Amino acid sequence: MIVLTNGLHSLAGQSVRTVLMKYTRSPTSGAAIGAITTALLQSSSATTVAAVGFVGAGVMSFTAALGIIFGANIGTTITGWLVALLGFKLKLGTIILPFIFIGAVLKLFSKGRLATFGYSLAGFGLIFVGISMMQQGMIGVDSLITPEQFPPDTWLGRIQLLFMGVLITIITQSSSAGVATVLTALFAGAVNFNQAAALVIGMDVGTTVTAAMATIGGSIGSKRTGFSHVIYNIITAIGALLLLTPYSYMLNQYFPSFISTNPEITLVAFHTLFNGLGVILILPFTQYFARFIKHIIKDSSDSYTQNLDQALLTEPSVALTTALASTKLQLIDLMAYIKALLSREKSDDLADFANMQIALDETHAFVDLIHLQPNSEQDWQNLLETIHVLDHMQRLHERLAEESHYATIVNNLVELEGSIKQIKHVIELIRSNIDQENWQEVFKISRTTRINLAKQTEPIRNSIMTDIAQGHLTVPQATNSLEAIRWLQRVFNHIARISYHLRSLK
Repeated sequence: MIVLTNGLHSLAGQSVRTVLMKYTRSPTSGAAIGAITTALLQSSSATTVAAVGFVGAGVMSFTAALGIIFGANIGTTITGWLVALLGFKLKLGTIILPFIFIGAVLKLFSKGRLATFGYSLAGFGLIFVGISMMQQGMIGVDSLITPEQFPPDTWLGRIQLLFMGVLITIITQSSSAGVATVLTALFAGAVNFNQAAALVIGMDVGTTVTAAMATIGGSIGSKRTGFSHVIYNIITAIGALLLLTPYSYMLNQYFPSFISTNPEITLVAFHTLFNGLGVILILPFTQYFARFIKHIIKDSSDSYTQNLDQALLTEPSVALTTALASTKLQLIDLMAYIKALLSREKSDDLADFANMQIALDETHAFVDLIHLQPNSEQDWQNLLETIHVLDHMQRLHERLAEESHYATIVNNLVELEGSIKQIKHVIELIRSNIDQENWQEVFKISRTTRINLAKQTEPIRNSIMTDIAQGHLTVPQATNSLEAIRWLQRVFNHIARISYHLRSLK
């Protein structure tokens, strides 16, 4: 499962994330996309982490992300169908060996997507070799391990089996591997259908434990998403326990021998049924469910970096999107502070400005943990541009913190009124276009403004030198004025470079 999941993730991970973000517009569309992407990646965790990242980055609403989580539960049942149909019915364990060989050769002797495809192919084949080995290992086990050795088929017994399923998933860290093992035990007669079903229900609950633990110390988005995953799966598990008896009764009533002749198909069908019904029943109440989760886990933090959850680092593309969103939030307030200085206004956000240095340092540290390869072209370019933007913001913050007194001198230079007006216009364009794609236009205007500023400051310098010579200004006064002009040019140079790097984002 690990080899297959890693291979598929490398092969289609970026495309899947793009589809998740582009086509998730509502809980319903999220459920459909979540089911499809989980089936493709063979990992509900990868889908869930991506959804958490998009919520944290502000590119997806929490309600829409809930749909993805609901749908992921359906997508994860596909593994059971693969095992039951191809592993038990077609018995591909031996036939699949050449495919594993081909996959290994491609992985070892090719590069890029072909090598990744080979890795995925080998992982796919290894699943069925594993199933074949488990089946062989189970020969004779029916005389050693029997259904009578497990808790009886009563309500209490089913609950005990459910907790056993939770424990198995916590230990193996894979509900798919657990389901495959239960299918093998059911096929060998070590457990009966109802016992196997209770174990699988527990595995559905157990798969949320990892997500719940990952939210410890995480962002508010990850906490809400992880907690909603746990709550939803517990609700679904309760529904599945209630459904189990009617399901068995209906099959025995209308297809008397189906469970005994096709136990593994009966089990995966039940797994899909209760997860599908759970999604259908909860989708109309998603808004209420989201409000309930938000009520339980309140957002008490207004930190710029509240969404920089290190759990997202397992998905570098998602982590990068989140880091960029945090950077843009800080940029908006940084621009507002500069505008306030150049408008002779007293900023009420001095506390936020002081905290921004901490936020910039935290964002820089988080970005430093995002590791990509140059072959992931789009993400690589975006990572480089984000690093550049953060660097200019750090230096800009330093100039504003240590030399903001120059703003008063600049504001008193009548000759600079036109340039200051243009600078404030660029600042407003940056703030208003922060989530749009008009950066090319913003960069052009900032470049023109920088040229005009250089043209306007040269005559001012000459005028200051003349005032010194005529005795209208002392040298210290003139030096202050000249340093203030240089300060303004440096500040705007950083602003122009920030707009340039934002323009280069893909």
